[in-house]
Amino acid sequence: MKKTSSQKKTMPSSTNSRRTFVKNTALISGALVLPTFQMDAMVNVFNEKKLKIALVGCGGRGTGAAVQALRADENIELVAMADAFEDRLKSSLMNISKEMGETKKVNVKEEHQFVGFDAAKKAIDLADVVILATPPGFRPQHFEYAIDAGKHVFMEKPVATDVPGVRKVLAAAKKAKANKLNVVVGLQRHYQSSYLVALEQLKQNKIGKIVSGQVYWNSSGVWVRERQPGQSELEYQMRNWYYFNWLCGDHILEQHIHNIDVANWFIGETPISAQGMGGRQVRTGKDHGEIFDHHFVEYTYPSGAVVASQCRHQPDTMRRVAEFFQGTKGTVSTAGDNVEIKDWDGNAIFNHRGKDDPNPYQVEHDKLFASIRSGGVISNAENGANSTMSAIIGRMATYSGQIITWEEAMKSELKLVPDELTWASPAPVLPNADGSYNIPMPGKTVVM
Repeated sequence: MKKTSSQKKTMPSSTNSRRTFVKNTALISGALVLPTFQMDAMVNVFNEKKLKIALVGCGGRGTGAAVQALRADENIELVAMADAFEDRLKSSLMNISKEMGETKKVNVKEEHQFVGFDAAKKAIDLADVVILATPPGFRPQHFEYAIDAGKHVFMEKPVATDVPGVRKVLAAAKKAKANKLNVVVGLQRHYQSSYLVALEQLKQNKIGKIVSGQVYWNSSGVWVRERQPGQSELEYQMRNWYYFNWLCGDHILEQHIHNIDVANWFIGETPISAQGMGGRQVRTGKDHGEIFDHHFVEYTYPSGAVVASQCRHQPDTMRRVAEFFQGTKGTVSTAGDNVEIKDWDGNAIFNHRGKDDPNPYQVEHDKLFASIRSGGVISNAENGANSTMSAIIGRMATYSGQIITWEEAMKSELKLVPDELTWASPAPVLPNADGSYNIPMPGKTVVM
């Protein structure tokens, strides 16, 4: 799986309370570290212990995350793996073993290689630290189970594909924090030097209050996996998962979440509403499932800031993955490892060229295991859920053509992901007689 490239005080009103809370938590790096004295008991457990890792979801991203986790700590081993498909698990294990060489950190016995819909729980039970990297539709149930089992977690973004899933993650996040469990979410810009130095400049009021912004993930698109003879509809969708909303949530969620997350982080709030438009003009085949190939969303924030969000999967068009914000005193642009801050006369205030910065994908694992060893607590799950929800209301807006408010959307009971699946289950989405799938239609599609 490609790394598709992976946020309350004295209260005059409930709105101000929510705004203040989100701002105070979002303006730090996204990693809440509690004092070590709160974790003395766990320090005694983990300081010298060989930490056991379970990988749940053995695609390319899961494989990469496992290697990064194994490189983050000396006294660690991979002991269990889980995936819906045996071929994917075996390929992942081979690649992880090759990457790790003779380190003896890969110790996944045959009986600890679990396949099927119940595989995740079996792998989680054997570990101290769990990597959750399946298609995101399964993330809420896997995260809930891992936290209930007392495990530390690294989980990829997004953390859900529907609102009930977001609520499940928020409930588990609260429990994780209460039980002093570390949770890192793969919104790796929170661990990237360029974004952290940009945030520090914003905290120093270099551009004043952010009033508007533009965030982009415009690219040519991602892989397609063709239907194979003998596949059931459920297996086909799970193999070609990017194109089905119950599994992926559309690319505004699976990919563009990174840029929307930066907007929330830098502004220090989550949006109160979204409205926009989208569709599919280029990526229209039956193997492209039900998702759009472009979205444009206008997000409005409690402070009055308005952010224009655009993502596109269309070849031979302008490519841009970046963020640009306007404040009352100047502007900030972030693109990869580079940051530029200017005043309104165009004078440079700050520049960062980070070609030698550490790899944020590795840093997030380094921080996770260092926190476990030291007795700290990193709590990324709430931010991950808020950024996931922000992208979901954007999808709701483009699919429906309506203004979607955060408050209304959070009440949604529309479930895309079944609670239980077996290989005998019907697929949650079924094709039409001609093999095509129903495409969301603004003005007609029900999103809540």
